[in-house]
Amino acid sequence: MANFYTDNPDLKHHLTHPMMQKIVELKERNYTEAEKYDYAPLNYEDAMDNYERTLEIVGEICGDVIAPNAEGVDHQGPRVEKNRVIYADGTKENLEACRKAGLMGMAMPRRFGGLNFPITPYIMAADIVSRADTGFENLWGLQDCAETLYEFGNDDQRSRFIPRVCAGETMSMDLTEPDAGSDLQSVMLKATQKEDGTWVLNGVKRFITNGDSDIHLVLARSEEGTKDGRGLSMFIYDKRNGGVDVRRIENKMGIKGSPTCELTYKNAPAELCGSTRMGLIKYVMALMNGARLGIAAQSVGVSEICYREALAYAKERRQFGKAIIEFPAVSEMLAIIKAKLDASRSLLYETARYVDLYKVLEDIERERKLTPEEKAELKAYRKFADALTPMSKGMSSEYCNQNAYDCIQIHGGSGFMKDYACERVYRDARITSIYEGTTQLQVVAAIRHVTTGTYKALIDGYAATEFKAELQPMAENLKRLTALYEEAIAAVSAVGKAEYTDFMARRLVEMAGNIVMSYLLLLDANRNDSFMASAQVYNKIADAEVSKHSEFIKNFKPEQLAFYGINAAEA
Repeated sequence: MANFYTDNPDLKHHLTHPMMQKIVELKERNYTEAEKYDYAPLNYEDAMDNYERTLEIVGEICGDVIAPNAEGVDHQGPRVEKNRVIYADGTKENLEACRKAGLMGMAMPRRFGGLNFPITPYIMAADIVSRADTGFENLWGLQDCAETLYEFGNDDQRSRFIPRVCAGETMSMDLTEPDAGSDLQSVMLKATQKEDGTWVLNGVKRFITNGDSDIHLVLARSEEGTKDGRGLSMFIYDKRNGGVDVRRIENKMGIKGSPTCELTYKNAPAELCGSTRMGLIKYVMALMNGARLGIAAQSVGVSEICYREALAYAKERRQFGKAIIEFPAVSEMLAIIKAKLDASRSLLYETARYVDLYKVLEDIERERKLTPEEKAELKAYRKFADALTPMSKGMSSEYCNQNAYDCIQIHGGSGFMKDYACERVYRDARITSIYEGTTQLQVVAAIRHVTTGTYKALIDGYAATEFKAELQPMAENLKRLTALYEEAIAAVSAVGKAEYTDFMARRLVEMAGNIVMSYLLLLDANRNDSFMASAQVYNKIADAEVSKHSEFIKNFKPEQLAFYGINAAEA
């Protein structure tokens, strides 16, 4: 079978981005880790070689084990026996292969048994795993919950739980309840502190991915009489202690190998993680940001398999005496799928790099006082990461759904049959724009970065690049689109009503996203000619989308909100 890392040169392009040198030097503390661990890198080249060799292992397992198991896992799925989840046979094989290869706890420090990888190569592994089996990425990718344990747990909790994750135990984040989905401040699972200072949890959680995991991070109401987010705390539940049963597994449209569980907590012993009352306000927000980056990677993996399946079929399928790829209508669809894939991946890794930079500086701050320059960098990197994460999750998940749709369309009637992988991928793709915050919630998170100018600052930085001559026309076009974007922001701001801004938020965020992604592809093409076609195609997509939203905003009157069921008087 193919190696899912080595057969995709675009991955190495992103892994070797110029920003990686600073990320790795910070992560490895200028390579002083080599003094403590004989397997730690001695320099940047050594570190990159290590990442590549590990990603080759991920690619091999994905090509030889996970991808061949995907169809069987989709058909068999997990089941519940005696209130416990039994994984599909293929899922068990996948997990065992990852454990044996040491691919759990990749981003955790070496002192806990991890590989000390930056977020970027770890997210690259998630991208590869998702291409192999989107549902399995949910199980494997939940190891990033350990990041929350590392950031907010105490030393004792870190030393007890993180090595178990690195050894291969699974995690889950138990947030959602029957009456608390996106509105997590409505969570009512009760946390009660006993006289001896320990805690027990009682209540129900629903839609919990990998809900029968070994280690759970649980959002629960610790403050009696509260009804909002200020009464919620984060807890660690260890499955070995008992007290949580799986009531049922949801019968889902897609990602069937990933058990989505309803859980009942009955005096389940748990440990407080961090401080009380900070569960939603601080810890879940950090947890969700990591999860959203993971779903962006998952979405890119879906787009990758959509493009490959569509391309292979278009080359093989013959109609009217020639392969259907020779028909302009089909070749255009393939070019658009590829451009959206490349744009999504460029945004994903741009986001991951900024997350890496601010996370590693935060970690260094736990060890020593940061210099004024480092503090300023931390603030800037955190802001860019906060801005790009919802954009990446929102845009990439919408694009992977569009790409899955077009992949089916290229297959024609065959794509509607279960004989082809695209039918399963189409079902798997649908959830990406829903869970870990719907696209609409990503817009809510992103709009403040439109109004405060974060996206404009990023765009200005990209625009200052010296592009090759053949890229100049596209760069000039993006400057024109940026002017339309600024005019649209000014027009919405001039109305000065929250309801009006909320109504236009999706359009403004998409305008920013189209321009950012187009610039990122230009930067890729500046380094690597293989991105030239996608840069050209996506520049046309951005032009059409930004112009469309610009015209809508320019010609829209606040009183017309009434046509959409919105109180125009308030807006």
